This record gives sequence, structure tokens and C-alpha cells, in this order.
Amino acid sequence: MRSATIAAVMLTGLGVLLGHGAPAVAADNGFFLGAGVTDSKIDRIGGNVDLQDSSYKIIAGIRPLDWLGAELNYIDLGSKSAGTSAASTHVKSRAVAAYAVAYLGLDPLPFDLYAKAGLARWNLDAGIGGVISGLNGSTSGTDFAYGAGGQVRFGSLGVRLEYERFDLENSSGAKLYSLGLTWTFL
Repeated sequence: MRSATIAAVMLTGLGVLLGHGAPAVAADNGFFLGAGVTDSKIDRIGGNVDLQDSSYKIIAGIRPLDWLGAELNYIDLGSKSAGTSAASTHVKSRAVAAYAVAYLGLDPLPFDLYAKAGLARWNLDAGIGGVISGLNGSTSGTDFAYGAGGQVRFGSLGVRLEYERFDLENSSGAKLYSLGLTWTFL
């Protein structure tokens, strides 16, 4: 979480420096693709397992208007293994999320703030191996998802920092921080 705070300060400072005295810059609208590195955390899975991992996300979307867009994210929420050869546990989680995104451009700076809301379809796999084997399970669901972030635009390239959150059954929910890049195709 400390690295996310540092990255947010750096992105904000970069946006201010690059935008200082620059002419008004319109958002680069169109279809976009991107990817990001993530730090995800899911607490109290099944009441007593915590999953915190660094992983990745893949982003696809469209921004038809300066203030409105939609995006689809594939999010690897990470995995965790623990135990000995006699009894080991493994947990892995992933999600696909669809969002409507509202943008607030901070013209003349090439910087946007945004908020997003939608649905996340998540899957959580858990298993016990070793001497005690065959105890495997999977659970999934669809829940409300939301997030917020900021991005600095360099023409068609966007550098973004964001926070996302959604519920997962039998846990405190998924919290996700990510730093990513997007490229807009006009």
C-alpha cells in the first residue's frame, strides 16, 4: 500500500509538471487496451485465510465521450500456498469486471480523475493436498464492484493508478491497487 501512495504522488506531480503552461488537451477518445500490475488483498477467506499477492490485470474499453466510457477487466487476484508435504493448502482467485466509467478531465492538464461502477464475476479455488488429498473446492459469484483512479495522458498513452473493490463470498471482499498503461486506438 505504501508503494501505491508513492506512485500516486509521483503521477500527480508528473501531471502537474507536464501540464504546467500547456494548452488545453482534449481526452483521446476511442477504443483502448491496456495492462497493469496489481496488489490485491482478500481477508478472512472462509473465516481465517488471508490472500495478499502481486499480480496483473488486462484492460479493454471504449471512451466515446470525454466524460464517459466503459471497460472490461480480467483481474488475477493472486494465489497463496502454505503447509508441508503432509498437508498443504492452496488458494487462487481471479475475476472479470465490467464497469461504466465517469471521467473528470483537469484541463489544461493532461490528467483525468475517474470513478467506475459495475459488476465483477469472481472465482475462488481452494484445495488441500499431501497426505490428506481430494479436499478441493471452488466458489464463484457476481457482485457490485466500484473503483476510482487517476491517469496522466501522453497522447494515446495513458498511465493510470487506481483502486477497485468488490465483495467475495465468505470473506471481507477484494481490495485491489493497480498501476497500469493503456493505449487508445482512434
